[in-house]
Amino acid sequence: MAKTIFINLPVHDVARSTAFYEALGFERNAAFSNEQASAMVWSDTISVMLLAHDFYATFTDKAIIDARTTSGVLNCLSFDGREAVDAIHAAARQAGGTEPRAIEDQGFLYGGAIEDPDGHIWETMWMDPDWTPPVTDAGQGDDQ
Repeated sequence: MAKTIFINLPVHDVARSTAFYEALGFERNAAFSNEQASAMVWSDTISVMLLAHDFYATFTDKAIIDARTTSGVLNCLSFDGREAVDAIHAAARQAGGTEPRAIEDQGFLYGGAIEDPDGHIWETMWMDPDWTPPVTDAGQGDDQ
């Protein structure tokens, strides 16, 4: 079985959040969705679970953060090209999201960040598959 990841996000309005993620290209899995939760499929191995706050609270005793004012995690979505990054940013804006970080073009790396209506941030990126980090005299990439 392939390893999979399910990202659980607390949301104020499951229907509104479902519509936002559908506008970005996620597909709702009806078998695991109801008025308390929407299972939003990104790929065969990645799903985002949009959980109403009261339902989310059944999984933890910790306080639920307000993602508009507190950062708890930054997730990143990768894309096959610059055009796909541009498209998801446009879809996010049109669906009521914001861009806390505009798209930057660093040549080998292209991306920014989008934010859903509840404040959850998704970084976006495309990386040139042919790019390799420059080698320094020590034989390691510059970031070492």
